[in-house]
Amino acid sequence: MIRPVHNVIAGCLAALAGMLAFGGSASATDVQHVRSPGGIAAWLVQERSLPIVTIRFAFDGGSAQEPMGKEGTAGLLAAMLDQGAGSLSGAAYQKRMETLAARVSFDSDRDFFFGSFETLTVNLGKSSELLKLAVNSPTLEPAALERTRAQFLARASLEAGDSNKLANAQWMAQSFPGHAYSRALSGTPDSIKAVTRDDLAAYRTRILAKRTLRVAAVGDIDADTLGKVLDDIFGDLPAEPQLATVADVAPVAVPKPVVVKFEGPQSVAIFGRQGVARSHPDHMAALVVTQILGGGTSEARLVQEVREKRGLAYWVYALLYNFKHASVLIGGVASPNEEVAKSLDLIRNEFKRLAEKGPSQQEVDSAKSFLIGSYVLNLDSNAKIAEQMLRSQLQGLGPDFIAQRKAGLERVTRADVIRVARSLLATEDLSVAIAGQPTSLSP
Repeated sequence: MIRPVHNVIAGCLAALAGMLAFGGSASATDVQHVRSPGGIAAWLVQERSLPIVTIRFAFDGGSAQEPMGKEGTAGLLAAMLDQGAGSLSGAAYQKRMETLAARVSFDSDRDFFFGSFETLTVNLGKSSELLKLAVNSPTLEPAALERTRAQFLARASLEAGDSNKLANAQWMAQSFPGHAYSRALSGTPDSIKAVTRDDLAAYRTRILAKRTLRVAAVGDIDADTLGKVLDDIFGDLPAEPQLATVADVAPVAVPKPVVVKFEGPQSVAIFGRQGVARSHPDHMAALVVTQILGGGTSEARLVQEVREKRGLAYWVYALLYNFKHASVLIGGVASPNEEVAKSLDLIRNEFKRLAEKGPSQQEVDSAKSFLIGSYVLNLDSNAKIAEQMLRSQLQGLGPDFIAQRKAGLERVTRADVIRVARSLLATEDLSVAIAGQPTSLSP
């Protein structure tokens, strides 16, 4: 995990990164496709204005590849890789990072295992050696594992008191029964306790392999140098991963809302159904539908009807989300216990109204403008550009992903939105999971 650094050099890196976030960032429209001498592919955007190199990378993996009963393995490994590697103890590794003003961190989600690397250009060689050690020869020290395990158990205890996380976990469990997506993303107290050092080592060996490696780099580095760095860091990894098969899946309809008891004055309800895959021709139209329904603006219908006009909710949203093996339209609402039923009824009514009558031309134009503009405005730093470049690779897009997305959205017509809304916003299979003590729920 990324940790705060305290020395002067690291402070300079943070300051330079801040400068990049406010004008001086690279252009994500100028993406080079790089292939290293050893055959490792990457996307590169050169940005010479400041002496910083940012790299993001990912492997197929995530929690979907964890052994049954060992949920939390991927997260524990991600937290452990920078806690000692090669001949460096955990403390020595962290000290070396601080001295070089480097940042090395790892993370995971349901489908992928991620890495993040930033360094001053002048320290690229020495800093990349730290990343190489973490990827290829982490020590996974028993004492560090127990400290990390204790942190995960403390986090699990905190999440048990978070109604939003409980409702989300319940929705995934009831929507994907028997599938890897139904299992706890960060693990449970029992599964976290069950993970051993050998489990972490085995997961790393199975997942970190060159065939599924994707890389995005932004900053003060050219293609030849990047190729050499990538071969040095990743060249010794096995060519092929050892991945368990994960089936494509659609969320199961659960006719009656499922309630997880949670003490407090408000409840969180998560609602959702089948979405539209990123590769489907209707994906862009589905994005517009979802933006009109519950996107992140005050104009969204759910925000207007549930929160603004009636004051029934603290927050409400809907979004389209694509896992690697599933697509969902998912949303949430936080309401006082006595208002949950009213909020859900209004949400269902808005689904039906938009599906049956469609949006106005103004709603379509506004949603398209927001989706195009907010996406580009969010690419305001090299780190964000690298992150989006990586995500675009994982979604199967090309280096011209910004132009692809803009053109796709511009082609969406009101007729497309009306047609897609009729199928996307069906409520017969809308599943609901609630954490709280709601009253007067409709069946």
